Amino acid sequence: MAVGALGVVYGDIGTSPLYTMKEIFSPANGIPLDAAHLVGAVSVIFWGLMVIVTLKYVLLILRADNRGEGGIMALTALAAKAAGSSRQGRTLLLLVGVFGAALFYGDSVITPAISVLSAVEGLEVVTPAFTPYVLPVCAVVLVALFSMQRFGTSMVGKLFGPIILLWFAVLALTGIAEIVRQPSILAALNPINAVLFLYDRGPHIFVAMGAIVLAFTGAEALYADMGHFGKRPIQYAWVGLVLPALAIHYMGQGALLMRDPSALANPFYRMFPTQWILPTVVLATLATVIASQAVISGAYSMTKQAIQLGLLPRMGVRYTSAKEAGQIYIPAVNWVLLVAVLLAVFGFGNSSAMASAYGIAVTVTMLITTLLTFFVVRYGWHFPLAVVIPITVVFMALDLLLVVSCSVKLLQGGWFPLVLGLGIFTVMATWRRGRELLIDSIRHEDPELMPFITALSQDKVQRVPRTAVYAVANPDTVPQALLHNLKHNHVLHERNLILTVVFHDVPWIAFAQRVEVTALVPGFWKVQVNYGFKNTPDVPQALELCREQGLPLNLFEISYFLSRETVVPTKGAGMALWREALFALMSRNAGSVAGFFRLPNNCVIELGTRVQI
Repeated sequence: MAVGALGVVYGDIGTSPLYTMKEIFSPANGIPLDAAHLVGAVSVIFWGLMVIVTLKYVLLILRADNRGEGGIMALTALAAKAAGSSRQGRTLLLLVGVFGAALFYGDSVITPAISVLSAVEGLEVVTPAFTPYVLPVCAVVLVALFSMQRFGTSMVGKLFGPIILLWFAVLALTGIAEIVRQPSILAALNPINAVLFLYDRGPHIFVAMGAIVLAFTGAEALYADMGHFGKRPIQYAWVGLVLPALAIHYMGQGALLMRDPSALANPFYRMFPTQWILPTVVLATLATVIASQAVISGAYSMTKQAIQLGLLPRMGVRYTSAKEAGQIYIPAVNWVLLVAVLLAVFGFGNSSAMASAYGIAVTVTMLITTLLTFFVVRYGWHFPLAVVIPITVVFMALDLLLVVSCSVKLLQGGWFPLVLGLGIFTVMATWRRGRELLIDSIRHEDPELMPFITALSQDKVQRVPRTAVYAVANPDTVPQALLHNLKHNHVLHERNLILTVVFHDVPWIAFAQRVEVTALVPGFWKVQVNYGFKNTPDVPQALELCREQGLPLNLFEISYFLSRETVVPTKGAGMALWREALFALMSRNAGSVAGFFRLPNNCVIELGTRVQI
């Protein structure tokens, strides 16, 4: 499990050595390329890996599992639950967590772009004649990567662990070779050198940290992918291999630059003999593709969770594995990501320009994670304030330092992931608020369910065989589809199920809690199907569980009646008119309810209605 976790969890942070040292000592940052500053910079990287990654994520945040799941959405659910009954507090935490989730999409664009581009730039080290081909080759690799997504990653996934294992072994061996030639770099193990380096930078500390933060990008993956591998394998892989390999390699790059300052043009590839550069380019490209694959897969999972939590409209979700429910493919997300990644590659032009855009989304997410963790530790685990506050203050101070440092380059490209994140956040907030207004409008206009069906049960409406399932968002009012059926067909089925699907803010709902059946009046039942945000919704499968609660159903004799609302934006209360228009557009283009809930196509009847919000 630890080897398997290497590719998925550590691909991002493991490919940071491709560009980090080059960016730290870029002439634009004004850091002298001498022995003292090299030792200091490497010392900051080493102790940053120890404090930010090891202490914060590996030892603390990995404990905050939501029924075995991790990630910003799972942590948000835990924090909101720990906040207690305060509706305002829960809403505020939810908004903060959703903004952190939105920033993840910015990371999903920047990571493939900078990782693959920095690997392919190794061709320039072979010969400057390859320079014009760097961007085209990078584009071909990215197009191939995104085009392969629809086939799933089960076969490629088996190779992820061994390839990344080889990658970290190469990092460690090349680092050792350079340390042996320049052992004075080992002074970086002394934290005093890190403090002196930061103190020496004075007001320019933010510029230095804005580049050093590149060594920590990918730390969020430790927590986000906990549900795939478990806490222990991730911890063992970090302590046993990843941390030592990264620390040794960064020291090796520092030692190389102390010995040969001209290697700053590309210190990673200059650590290899000329005849080994091309094979190293191939290995680095494979490693960056794997790192990109992990982020792309994370974007699919994040989107599915957001859909089920009511933050995004339904989209077509394809399951690429018959065994692993977590292996999914969402075409709409895939192609939007590809376009955004290619725009980033050709817009920035090289990895150095893109480095300015890389850190800010990651560091803001780190800051949000620290804030949410405070509520979990204090109000969920009930740790005393005397323990929680000092720890939170230390991590918040570090996170704020990194956020401010990355903000220095806001105009040089840092705006890019922020704009992406704000755009996604606006879409999520608009969809959630729009659904609330839509349900309120339906509740206001439609008659109450119980009085209606009570009167209906006493009426002599013609009954026809089969079972009718009316899927509704609000189970307390009469489904529009039922009203249309009575109005146009003048019939009522022998069995009528008012079906509501509820997605809870926990990852999984067990089968024993999946279905709740309530008898209403003769011929009518209320059925609530419960899912967690990681469950795969399958309504016909869930209805089979009704038999255990005294409602046996024949799945071959069920007709599913769905209401399709056409949203009409109106001036006045609710949202701003442009947001209502955006919600109406998303509602019109939302994926099929039948496909999302896996309803059989030949048993679905869809009836439309116009709703003003």
